[in-house]
Amino acid sequence: MQNPAGSSLHPSRSALSRPAGSHILLIDDDKRLADMVGRYLSQAGFELSHRFDAASGLGALAAPSRSPPDLILLDLMLPDADGLDVCRDIRNLDGPVARVPILMLTARGEITDRVVGLEIGADDYLPKPFEPRELLARVRALLRRSLLRADAAARAGVAAGTGAAARSPAAESAAQAAETLRFGRMEIDPAARMVRIDGAARTMTAYQFDLLLALARNAGRVMSRERLMDLVKGEALEAFDRSIDVHVGKIRQVIEDDPRQPRRLLTVRGSGYVLARQQDAAAG
Repeated sequence: MQNPAGSSLHPSRSALSRPAGSHILLIDDDKRLADMVGRYLSQAGFELSHRFDAASGLGALAAPSRSPPDLILLDLMLPDADGLDVCRDIRNLDGPVARVPILMLTARGEITDRVVGLEIGADDYLPKPFEPRELLARVRALLRRSLLRADAAARAGVAAGTGAAARSPAAESAAQAAETLRFGRMEIDPAARMVRIDGAARTMTAYQFDLLLALARNAGRVMSRERLMDLVKGEALEAFDRSIDVHVGKIRQVIEDDPRQPRRLLTVRGSGYVLARQQDAAAG
């Protein structure tokens, strides 16, 4: 972790605001870096747990007696496993832990490793060496998105439950239909955070769902990469950042009948992406 002249390892006052009770799990075999990350994030008010290898990290995540962390910092070069495989294993775990945001830490120079990491379920990546302030900013951004998703789901649940005793089954069904976005054979349920094709649930990462939802709420409107990044991530798109393209490709694999010839999520060359309003016209 870099500490150039003039750069403090102590978070600023504005950086100290954070979601209460946020717990971060760091999986990294570099003890020196882990100590620095631990000190910096602890000073910012976070609770940090550290595991030195993949086996102990996955063991901590899979333990039924433990609550899942709020975020995972995952090194790609672990002594007993490739971090990409660990990321995939986390996404295949049962329960809420499979949806915990993952920030990859990588000293590898190849962009391929970062792209693959995003494809298999990581939410963001940070190349080593990095500035502590950038790490903190990315951690806070991921936690902020996670809290917004949880809050939206909770509010939707409360709204659906209000007055439930006085509602008929038909009224309940109508209320649910009003909240669900439908595009031909595809349904997007924001409250359940579920995508269905022909009634069958499809699996995607939390970030990919947020991206699809942003497109769905602006269906028929061309959305630039910069606008999508702002809506989903709450920050500006960095120069040459093609992570949106990677996630769009993964979304197409989930929702398209033929990802090579998309009919739902379309590319507008030089402008961005658009989710088609009219889909599966033949199916009615």
